[in-house]
Amino acid sequence: MEFLPDFQAMGIGGATFAMFVMLMVLLLTGMPLAFVTLLVALIFALGWFGPMAVPLITSRIFSFVNSFVFVSVPMFVLMAAILDRSGIARDLFDAMKVLAGRIRGGVAIQTLLVAVVLAAMSGIIGGEVILLGLLALPQMLRLGYDRNLAIGVCCAGGALGTMVPPSIVLIIYGLTANVSVGDLFSAAFIPGLMLAGFYAAYILIRAYLNPALAPIAEPEDITRTEKLRLLKGLFLPILVVVFVLGSIYGGIASVTEASAIGVVGVTLSTVIRGEFTVGLMAGAAKQTLRTVGMIVWIGIGASALVGVFNLMGGITFVSNLITGISDEPIVVILFMMLILFVLGMFLDWVGIALLCMPIFVPIVRDMGYDPVWFGVVFAMNMQVSFLSPPFGPAAFYLKSVAPPDISLGDIFRSLLPFIAMQVLALALLLVFPGITGH
Repeated sequence: MEFLPDFQAMGIGGATFAMFVMLMVLLLTGMPLAFVTLLVALIFALGWFGPMAVPLITSRIFSFVNSFVFVSVPMFVLMAAILDRSGIARDLFDAMKVLAGRIRGGVAIQTLLVAVVLAAMSGIIGGEVILLGLLALPQMLRLGYDRNLAIGVCCAGGALGTMVPPSIVLIIYGLTANVSVGDLFSAAFIPGLMLAGFYAAYILIRAYLNPALAPIAEPEDITRTEKLRLLKGLFLPILVVVFVLGSIYGGIASVTEASAIGVVGVTLSTVIRGEFTVGLMAGAAKQTLRTVGMIVWIGIGASALVGVFNLMGGITFVSNLITGISDEPIVVILFMMLILFVLGMFLDWVGIALLCMPIFVPIVRDMGYDPVWFGVVFAMNMQVSFLSPPFGPAAFYLKSVAPPDISLGDIFRSLLPFIAMQVLALALLLVFPGITGH
């Protein structure tokens, strides 16, 4: 171990700074976050405690991976993967045409409604943004919608999966903060719908102030039988949402059990629709393994790093630094929001949740705030990170399916009003915590 510096001689302040610099430098090399955190955890465990510390890392990792609630993550990802491959989302979009047809900005509202239902079905961001980019964006552009409005609705609507239960962001937060995921889902429901309501109001106000932004589609003479056929597309998705969320809110099933109900529901939907094939399920399973593999590896790396940092006394050191900023608890919360916002520009939300929440949640509890409320505030903050430059994932997802003449710069510019609405929703949650019911 001679090649490692003596981190103890630096003191906890110096070691914390060295850890932060090492993390940043390694991330800038393009190395995946999971391996960066694991490597830094190993270097500091050996440099601070010596070789005897390695088993401590493995015990931390085991406790993270061994959590029962974690089983719901692959289930919800699988549900989203099956949805991606079936025609359920396309039929849902067509069915919403009947509901939102004659109002100005109708297709944008229709897109938003589909986004909320898809969010309530799976809670996965990437798939939703891509689906909306394939289904709604070409239609809005063909009808002559303002390009910025069309792009913003697809990206911001697709990102609603962070807030609307069953959100995987809330599940991971519940795991790290040791909070009931069912309580988090109940608390996030109204804020999620509130944000969707802000988007809808923005679309309607802009469309009515400047009708050229959102032309009304040519009226289609839809016969009653055609209407019934279209509305049938609503039936299966709504049924799945009712069964998944109803079983959680009704206390019939835990989040993990409800996620299994969801997978069975979506699979049965593909069978009823005649779309079920072995190829579809195999493709969905592979996509699930890729996504969950990434989440598990980031979780393993972050758990190891936070475990080592905690044993070094680093969490107490950082907690004292944060709480020392002000005697006003709300100022401390705002400072945490700023840290999350800045980290959200560069890091994946899984990494942010697993690295920051073990430090932030005890402070929040000590100041007398409800960790369930803080979880909803955290999810709302992650909404902003999904859209904000330079690395907002929603923009990159949309770019992958958008027409070639739409640049990343165009997408980020289109997202600015929606980011402003997310910040407004976040401010309302901070000022009126009662919105979450906690």
